[in-house]
Amino acid sequence: MKLLIHGRNLEVTPAIRDYTEEKLTRAISHFDGLVKEADVHLSVARNPRVPQQTAEVTIFANGTVIRAQERSENLYASIDLVVGKLSRQLRHYKDRLKEQHQGPVHRSARDEEAGAASLPPPGSSLTDGKEAELPSPGVRRKYFAMPPMSLDDALHQLELIDHDFYLFRDEKSGELQVVYRRNHGGFGVIQAKA
Repeated sequence: MKLLIHGRNLEVTPAIRDYTEEKLTRAISHFDGLVKEADVHLSVARNPRVPQQTAEVTIFANGTVIRAQERSENLYASIDLVVGKLSRQLRHYKDRLKEQHQGPVHRSARDEEAGAASLPPPGSSLTDGKEAELPSPGVRRKYFAMPPMSLDDALHQLELIDHDFYLFRDEKSGELQVVYRRNHGGFGVIQAKA
């Protein structure tokens, strides 16, 4: 597994690096090589009156992004909390994979060929054919592959990335849709009006 550890407003000492690596490796080792890469951001609030230390981890598991973030007054406690959260998310992800593989899947060869044709060729990049340019100040661009998925799969991804919303391509219509958490519980879907 490739592990990247970054510090914001703090120096990542060998002790912090070793602690983070040990905790994360122990948590991920239970998941049979699902995780290919982990990106860890550790930060301390600039305001000394706000004793807030954050650990944010993004894991790339077989093309799926799993993200967790925790804050506390102690960086080591934040690392422990985020690793616990990731363990739960990975267990949920693995259970879902197992459920999908053991359940009945009926796809025709034509459906599989159509799905494979819409994906970029292996080894290609999402930025192929795009010119590098500086974004306007305050705008950050991200590029993601968006394979078609069902609403249930999008809700599952929303749970894994620990964000308030998730943009996805609907497998039935091919249109982009957004699934989001509602303030008073539940989820909502935003669809373009035809």
